[in-house]
Amino acid sequence: MENWLLITFSIILCTTLIYLLSLTKKKPKLPPGPPWFPIVSSLFWLRMSLLDMEHMLRRLRSKYGPILTIRAGSRPFIFISDRDLAHKVLVNHGAAVADRPPALEPVRILNSNQHSISSAHYGPLWRLLRRNLTSEVLHPSRVRSYGRARKWVLGVLADDLMNQARAHGDGVCVVVESFRYAMFCLLALMCFGEGLGEGVIRDIEKAQRELLLFTGKLNVFAFMRIMPRLTKFIFKKRWEKLIEIRRRQEEVLLPLIRARKEQKLAIEMPGSDDNGVFTYVDSLLELTLPEEGGRGLNEGEMVSLCSEFLNGGTDTTSTALQWIMANVVKYQRVQEKILEEVRSVVGGEAEEVKEEDLHMMPYVKAVVLEGLRRHPPGHFVLPHTVSEEVCIEGHVIPKNARVNFMVAEMGLDEKVWEEPMEFKPERFLSGGEVAGAVDITGSREIKMMPFGVGRRICPGLGLALLHLEYFVANLVMEFEWKAVEDEKIDLSEKVEFTWVMKNPLRAKIVQRHMRDDV
Repeated sequence: MENWLLITFSIILCTTLIYLLSLTKKKPKLPPGPPWFPIVSSLFWLRMSLLDMEHMLRRLRSKYGPILTIRAGSRPFIFISDRDLAHKVLVNHGAAVADRPPALEPVRILNSNQHSISSAHYGPLWRLLRRNLTSEVLHPSRVRSYGRARKWVLGVLADDLMNQARAHGDGVCVVVESFRYAMFCLLALMCFGEGLGEGVIRDIEKAQRELLLFTGKLNVFAFMRIMPRLTKFIFKKRWEKLIEIRRRQEEVLLPLIRARKEQKLAIEMPGSDDNGVFTYVDSLLELTLPEEGGRGLNEGEMVSLCSEFLNGGTDTTSTALQWIMANVVKYQRVQEKILEEVRSVVGGEAEEVKEEDLHMMPYVKAVVLEGLRRHPPGHFVLPHTVSEEVCIEGHVIPKNARVNFMVAEMGLDEKVWEEPMEFKPERFLSGGEVAGAVDITGSREIKMMPFGVGRRICPGLGLALLHLEYFVANLVMEFEWKAVEDEKIDLSEKVEFTWVMKNPLRAKIVQRHMRDDV
């Protein structure tokens, strides 16, 4: 009996000591941040535009440091603006921060209950959808097969720019819509196949653009988690508008998806011959979901995935292209070096810079990288959700917290980039070649992250770089780009779907081969 009492007393004593030690042990805390007042704080942050939020976060960084907490609802939002901290979170703790937050009800209508690559929870469905994209339509061999489509779109773009220049009579064109339409054409052809008429492409673009611009009005539905019925009643017209926009999107995209399905069935018949180009829709038609009973994708899910494909590669790429060409116009020395390099590789009489030529043009690549560093189309990534508690620099990022990263800040760090506000493509060159020290994927370290970093890095990174290099090289080879007389190139920005030029680029163009023929 005495032994049992001694054992019991020892257990109680040890438990008490462990408890007392745990009280004295310094526990990690949430990153610092401004005071939080329920409802008031949520309204303050939810009503703020992304541009205003970025300015506010920069001010808060000077007070609270490079990792801070904002509360705009029931869960904390963690914002990170330091590249080393971002690397620790996204790479060292990659699996723990690779999830996505549960989507609001209106957003679930647009992404088919999070059956898209950007919205899917980290798990089997996300892996399947992402692997399908990267191994099929974005595989290097597939990308090469779209060379004819790239050349056709380049011709459409060049004609559009020249028509503008002639219409104005002074050679001046506003490039933003031309760039956007060209990128959209290319993505539409990769998604649905060649042979789409201009009218069909314009209809798709209109439906996608309407949906894209309307998504910015969905923030009000954040209150659905607290007051679902009341929120839907108060914003009834906005809800009905969302349903109508989605319906129009399906009316435009579903006939194209069904046409590819019928073509696929015809090809599978005995004696048929497949001479067509493989498309994104073709890959979706072959996809099955093992975690959901082995079923195929339904039509709504395919519409959502096609919509994601079109939007993901259109505005970001066209925005980046406009920023790059604005700097080409502003800094004529950059244009001269591009032209010199292009002509040294393809000669002065070439009709097109092809994909295989770009590998021999390090300066063109450096110009594109500098454009992405200085003017990333997105200043934030899509929110990450933490699936298990993460400790960083004495702070805890709790489970279910949402984490975001200030992308633009990473590329302007004076510790990495000398004169970061200047446009200097040469900073990416070493001995005439693109320096390998800058890893744009951020796997070794983060110096810039225009495509994100970690497990959720943009799967279209390679395609975006190819398109930017291809169009920059060809546009400079085709035209001489000049500033409009008595106008300065304004590099101030505003937020639409991406961070765009506040005053769209106006430039004077002169077709080079016309001068050579004289």
